[in-house]
Amino acid sequence: MSTEQVETKQFQAETRKVLDIVINSLYTERDIFVRELVSNAADALEKYRHLSLVEKPEFDAHVPLEIVIDCEEKKHVLTISDTGIGMTREELETNLGTIAHSGSGRFLEELAEAAKKDVNLIGQFGVGFYSAFMAAKKVRVQTRSWDGSEGHEWCSDGSGTYTIKPCEGLHRGTKIILELKDDAHEYATKFTIERIIKQYSTFVPFPVKVEGKTVNTVQAIWTRSKSEITDEEYTEFYKFVGNAVDEPLYRLHFSADAPLAINALLYVPRENIETLGMGRMPSGVNLYCQRVLIDQHSENILPEWLRFVKGVVDSEDLPLNISRQSLQDNALVMKLRKVITKRFIKFLAEEAGRDKEKYQQFWKTFGIFIKEGVTTDFEFQKDLGKLLRFESSAADPGELISLDEYIGRMKEGQDKIYYINGPSRQAIEQGPYVELFKKREIEILYTLEPIDDFVLNHLGTYEEKKLVSADRADLSLPEAADKDEGGSEEQGEKLPADKVAELCGFFKEILGDRVKEVKASDRLVDSPAMIVNVDSYMTSSMERIMQAQGGEGELAMAGKKDLEINPASPLMKKIIEVKDKKRDFAADVANQVFDNAMIQAGLLVDSQQMVSRSYRILEQISQEK
Repeated sequence: MSTEQVETKQFQAETRKVLDIVINSLYTERDIFVRELVSNAADALEKYRHLSLVEKPEFDAHVPLEIVIDCEEKKHVLTISDTGIGMTREELETNLGTIAHSGSGRFLEELAEAAKKDVNLIGQFGVGFYSAFMAAKKVRVQTRSWDGSEGHEWCSDGSGTYTIKPCEGLHRGTKIILELKDDAHEYATKFTIERIIKQYSTFVPFPVKVEGKTVNTVQAIWTRSKSEITDEEYTEFYKFVGNAVDEPLYRLHFSADAPLAINALLYVPRENIETLGMGRMPSGVNLYCQRVLIDQHSENILPEWLRFVKGVVDSEDLPLNISRQSLQDNALVMKLRKVITKRFIKFLAEEAGRDKEKYQQFWKTFGIFIKEGVTTDFEFQKDLGKLLRFESSAADPGELISLDEYIGRMKEGQDKIYYINGPSRQAIEQGPYVELFKKREIEILYTLEPIDDFVLNHLGTYEEKKLVSADRADLSLPEAADKDEGGSEEQGEKLPADKVAELCGFFKEILGDRVKEVKASDRLVDSPAMIVNVDSYMTSSMERIMQAQGGEGELAMAGKKDLEINPASPLMKKIIEVKDKKRDFAADVANQVFDNAMIQAGLLVDSQQMVSRSYRILEQISQEK
């Protein structure tokens, strides 16, 4: 070949600056260059596939559409070839010698600033090819256009010039030959290239062959129509993307065009690994743009409380290779997050209505995450209320109901949803807080986990119905239909009003600052007394959590509560009868009543004092006999 056929040209000024930024500023995260070159190759193949449908080209029509990567480890050379649309000489110079970008000065400033933050941004600026110079000391591009015109070779060491010359014997497509820098020899090894392809380019829609072996064997099934995909394919894809061995509990495959173009395939596993002692799980959804990974285990595409979800989200509307930092601030990503989260919540609500037993299985495994969402994510809090499930006085033991079901059974005149927390259903039903609910046949939710009161308190209202804990001091239940003319339900003969006041005063005197106020109860039926919370926010279950975290000492202030006593209780009548004759004995009984009420509320008491006191009471009773 004569030297006249070889042309040496200067890079456009802006291109030289881009090369300088790439070589000197984007030195870390070199793996990105492989992803960029494979992505460019896939684009060239896609362009040829579309063109072939219209033009019906004859040149090299038999050549399969594929990407071939060869690793010459001893020579330290990496070659990436595609059989795509290829380039003419003019296209080669235009695409690789210049950067067609308006406002080049501002463009370079933005690129330079981006380079300091994250190498992923390189693709966003349309300069992905130049990332090759992060690892290569010399790059040769051999290409021949689909139209069969003469092939050419472009060559540069990134220093400021490039050459273009004819190149014979080429098939359709483009071959990029990288002579690697001394500290980048690893990129000529099969293991390294396979690792990068599997991480970033697994779902490229064309075969990617490394040393003759197809590496991307898993299909991007989320881009296909649901009617074309079998259950087996869905399951196999779940096992791949979720690193699982079993079948998923749920799957959601959906597409949307507005407000964003989205293809999403999401799965719910069967096991919650956080309950298996394996620590906090990472986010399980990967974010793609046109099948190219841009954020693995993305913490931006779904809220943290949905970290148990596995799958992929692909959006053509996101800039390719947008950086992690930009993901956190990007308005498009925030919109994408909102759309997908709302769609997933709606999906769970639909599944709950479709198969109640299956949803209860989901709830028992992953309900804690939904509760976390209610308490931490105000944006979706009201939507999540529909997914909550609790036991109820109107349901069989073990059966869980929704807030909607509760509202559907509310009595006429009832405008609140009532709940009470306890360690078990049996403990709640034997306690004092549900006595009047039973008598008036008002349904009450049983919240059996300490966090439940935090959840319902954060939710506050549901469908304009206020959520109210049954241990509140200001509780007011709907009136019963069978009340007597005196305005109170039959609870047995009560102490006279003056004796009630005297009894309340005695209890307050004995208990001192252990209790804020002692008053007669209008809701106790059988139990002699109960603890109620003056603070509408601090329920007994919340206090139990605080006690577990901080011990009894930190609960001194929170421990001041109201004690409600039952004026019709035989025990209360006995105390008023003996308090003047046997004051010490009556005082012990009063303290015991208070401790018993505290225990029924699930709160801590001084067990040593209580045991000693109970023995004194028993001794006094035995002496009387």
